[in-house]
Amino acid sequence: MKEKDLSAIKRYPIVEYLEREGIKPVRRTPSYALYRSPLRAETHPSFKVDTQKNLWIDYAEGQGGSIIDLCMRLEGCTLSEAIRRLGQNASDNGTYSSLNDFVPNNSQPVMAVNGARRLIEISDTLPPHLQEYLTKVRCIDLEKARPFLKCISYEVRGRRYQAIGFANQSGGYELRDDKTFKGTIAPKDITPIFTDRAEPVCIIEGFMDFLSFLSMKEEITNHCLLMNSVSNVARTIRYLNDRHLTHIRAFHDNDEAGRRAVQDFIKAGFHVEDMNIHYKDFKDLNEYHVSCAREQQKRKAQEQTHISITGQNKKSKQVKLKMK
Repeated sequence: MKEKDLSAIKRYPIVEYLEREGIKPVRRTPSYALYRSPLRAETHPSFKVDTQKNLWIDYAEGQGGSIIDLCMRLEGCTLSEAIRRLGQNASDNGTYSSLNDFVPNNSQPVMAVNGARRLIEISDTLPPHLQEYLTKVRCIDLEKARPFLKCISYEVRGRRYQAIGFANQSGGYELRDDKTFKGTIAPKDITPIFTDRAEPVCIIEGFMDFLSFLSMKEEITNHCLLMNSVSNVARTIRYLNDRHLTHIRAFHDNDEAGRRAVQDFIKAGFHVEDMNIHYKDFKDLNEYHVSCAREQQKRKAQEQTHISITGQNKKSKQVKLKMK
C-alpha cells in the first residue's frame, strides 16, 4: 500500500466509524466527542475522540491512537485486516485517494458519506451461491440456519450487492457475503434468541459462530444472545442485568478482544463459563466446527471405502468358489 493511502485511512473520521458501529457519544463539542468506552463496560465515560486531530484515547487504560489502532482493538483483527475493513467502508468524497490499492479487486461495496448502503430488498430465499458458501465453506446445517437468515439486496453508488443478513433486535442486519465482505445495515445491536429458555445464557460473538453452534447441537435448551461485535459488551451487560440473568457461557474468539470481553463480564459480576477452552486451538467456534465437520466427512468417506472394498472382496470369493 502507498504511504499516501495509509495516511488517507487515518483521516477517516473516528466518530463516523463509531457511529456505524452503533456507538454514540455521551457528549459532543466542536473539538471532541466523549464516550463510554466501547472497549469494555463502564458507567462513567472515559473514552475521548479528538475530532480535530482524529485521534482517540481511553483514559482508564491510558491507551489511544489512530482509527486503525481502534479498529484492531474493537474488532480484534490484525493491522492488514483493519486496513482492509476500513478500506471497504471508505467514503467516496476524496478522503481516500486510491481504493484500488487496498480493496481486493475493488469488488467490495463502499459505504457512502451519508451512511449508507441503500436497502433494496429483504428476501427469505438465499441465492445458490450464498447457500453453497454456508454449507460447503462454513459447514452450516442450512435447514437449522434458514429460519434466522435473510438475503439482503442493497445498493452503493449505483452498484447492487447481495449478502447473507442476520437481524438484530433494533431492526438492523449483520451482513456477510461469500467472499471477504462483512458489514452492517444500521442500527447495530445485539440479537437475543430463544429467550424462553433456561440459564446459563450462551453469549456468542458473531452470527456465523451462532450458526455453527446451531449446527453442532441436536437441540438448544439455553437462552442465547449474539453480541454481533465485541463493541456490544456494554449493551449485552445491560440486557442481562435488566433481566436479572447472572450465569453465562461465553463463546468468544480466541484473540485479545475476545479475552477482554470475557474479563469484562467477570468484572461486571457474572458467573462466567469460558467455553473457548473447548476450541482453544482454533480462531473461533466456526473454525472449530468446520474442522470437526471435515473430520467427520473424512471418516464417513473412509467407512464407505471400507464397505465398498469389503463388498468387492466378498464378491471375488464367491466367484472363486463357483469356479471351483
